[in-house]
Amino acid sequence: MIYLDYSANTPADPAVLEAFVQTVQRYIGNPNSTHTAGREALDEMNRATAHIAALLDVDPAEIIYTSGASESNNLAIKGIVQASRHQGQHIISTALEHSSVSGTLSALQWQGCEIDLVRINRDGTVDLEQLRELLREDTVLVSVCAVDSELGTVQPIREIAQMLKNFPNCRLHVDATQAVGKTALVTDGVDTMSIAPHKFYGLNGSGLLLKRKDLVIEPQIHGGISTTVYRSGTPTLALAVSTETALSLALTQQKKRVRYVRELNHRLRDALAQYPAVSINSPVNAVPHILNLSVRGIKGSAFQRALDRRGVCVSVKSACSVEGTVSKAVYAVSRNRQTALSSWRISLSHLTTQGEMDEFLRIFDQCYQELLP
Repeated sequence: MIYLDYSANTPADPAVLEAFVQTVQRYIGNPNSTHTAGREALDEMNRATAHIAALLDVDPAEIIYTSGASESNNLAIKGIVQASRHQGQHIISTALEHSSVSGTLSALQWQGCEIDLVRINRDGTVDLEQLRELLREDTVLVSVCAVDSELGTVQPIREIAQMLKNFPNCRLHVDATQAVGKTALVTDGVDTMSIAPHKFYGLNGSGLLLKRKDLVIEPQIHGGISTTVYRSGTPTLALAVSTETALSLALTQQKKRVRYVRELNHRLRDALAQYPAVSINSPVNAVPHILNLSVRGIKGSAFQRALDRRGVCVSVKSACSVEGTVSKAVYAVSRNRQTALSSWRISLSHLTTQGEMDEFLRIFDQCYQELLP
């Protein structure tokens, strides 16, 4: 099997698994308990949280542990909008967002919120001029992903945050799920940020929400105590320590890993450019881990199935998207429905070998020759 879907899920790093197992075996107490075992677990939780905060350059009090990015996105968006209901109900987002963002916005729309989607430029970035035009006094939230999961486009978060300084009632939420370990994280001016360890060789079922310390949001889970009033539930110490390990590895090895993945990306782009029916949808300044392409006249799902039969794993849109629908991200940059229907995504890793690239390109050629009308 050749796995080229690392943007959907990554294998847990052995060091992450070791950290999880050692923590489970060593700390048996509930961090909320006041006895010796509980205090020891709480001390370890505080240590891990402090290290995570240092890695992300935030305050430990700004870290909320969740079950994953979907919960983090829901908590941030609903929590901000509900806490801001007296200031307004206008929200701005994009067509590039993960379904845990777009679905949350749809639910809020049913509750009376007004949603505007800002236009996307041909390079995949947010149209900052239109964003400025859409902002109103009653705008309470702008939600933009740091890196688009289908194209790999890096969004101008710093510029958006600067723009929102003129709108004191408006908060900025950033879904950074695809950004960690791939590009620099921008936290200045960001009110909430979602992070998912399973995207950078951590464990599924764990997540982080960074929330600016002085920001009040409405909790979505009630009852019980935890490390924060904003998310109830017994703190899962082993997941916190495994997240710490995965994050430390991702950030300390980022430069080396990105350099290698960029070489793979350039090789793929050069090889695929030799096929007349292939168009590359990812912009050249996207993170190198994601390469979105279309093969003219062949639905993305059909090409994916042909690759899958030969042992190659790629994805059509993101793993959480509805099959058979147009890629909103690709349509936004191409303005072409057929290109969007034909698109699919290769996502690379520092674990991807040159031998796997050789085999993938051989199999791609077989599928191309077989499927092209």
